[in-house]
This record gives sequence, structure tokens and C-alpha cells, in this order.
Amino acid sequence: MNTVLFVEVLVTMAVIMDPIGNVPIFASVTRRLSEPARHRAAALAVVTAAIIIAVFAAAGQRILLYLDVSLSALRGAGGLLLLLVALELLTGSDDADSSDALDPDDHVAVAMVPLGTPLLAGPGAIVATIVFVNRADDARSYLAVAAGAVVVLIAVYLAMRFASVLMRVLRRSGVLLLSRVAGLLLAAIAVQMLADAVIEFARQV
Repeated sequence: MNTVLFVEVLVTMAVIMDPIGNVPIFASVTRRLSEPARHRAAALAVVTAAIIIAVFAAAGQRILLYLDVSLSALRGAGGLLLLLVALELLTGSDDADSSDALDPDDHVAVAMVPLGTPLLAGPGAIVATIVFVNRADDARSYLAVAAGAVVVLIAVYLAMRFASVLMRVLRRSGVLLLSRVAGLLLAAIAVQMLADAVIEFARQV
């Protein structure tokens, strides 16, 4: 295996996916789910992210060329989607009745959007995957890219899987406060993604 490339992929994807930094966001988004549903949401979010990354690793350039979509447009779309999620976190209410009894399938939607994408497998992770795959030129390099991504996804799952410990410590009022802070941080990330997309568009003109 290409050790140098593996380390590059590991560090880059860890910074982009930010396993520890996403714990407050995961706790906020899933605060109304039961603990078993949160565990399922964590697993499904990672699986969703893994599938998206694998698809773009295999055919990312072809997909974007076929759709005539640039990487900057992809980044801007992800920023808009994250901004909507952030606004929901900032303005949502913490209704006690609704937080204790939800449809058991609600974790599926939450896990896929916004957790699986664009939070985990967002424009940053997709672009990085495409770049690393383009750099790979043999089986050892492809293995290094895959191994680096898998290690990061495992770390993300473990961080979200044990986010319930954080929720038990903070209790409902603390999680509500955390959701507001997470919403603010997520809004900042979304605005930065939009700004980066605008700058890239301007450079292309």
C-alpha cells in the first residue's frame, strides 16, 4: 500500500469530515430521536456517506461532465443545503411532546440528509476523493485511498455512536443550547462554502 498517499487521504478526509466536531451537530439533529434510533441514524449516515464517496471515486469526473456541473457549483449547492439545516436548528423549538414520540422511520431521513450528505459526504469530501483518485496510478495507490477513507468513516461512526453520552450529560436544556450553537457553526460553514463557490465562479469568468 502507498503509505504516503494513505496518510494524506487520512489527514485530509479527517479534517473535512471532522469526526469530533460533528458530534454536537449530530446530537442536535437527532435530539428528538430515541437512543436506538440515534444509533441506527449514525450507522446509516456513515453507510450513506460511504456509498456517495465510492460512487464519486469510481465515476465522479464522468458524472460531473455528463451533467455539465462544475465542482464550484457542487460546493455552492452543498452550502445552500447546509444553510437550510442550520436555519432549522437556529429557529426550531424543543417541543417535549414531539421529542419523546416520533415515527421510528424518522431516523432514516435524518441520517441521509443532512448527516450522510452534505455533512459527511459533502462537496469537500467529494472533491478530495476525486482529486486523490486521479492521483492514484496503481492498485497500491487505490488501496491507500480506500483505506484512508474507510478509517475516517469508522472514526466518524464511533464519534456519533457515542454522542448519546454527551446528550445524557447535557440533558434536554443543554442539548437545546447546543443545537443553537451547532446551528450557528453550521451556518458559518455553509456561508464559507457559498463564498468559496462564488470566488471560484469569479475566477472562471
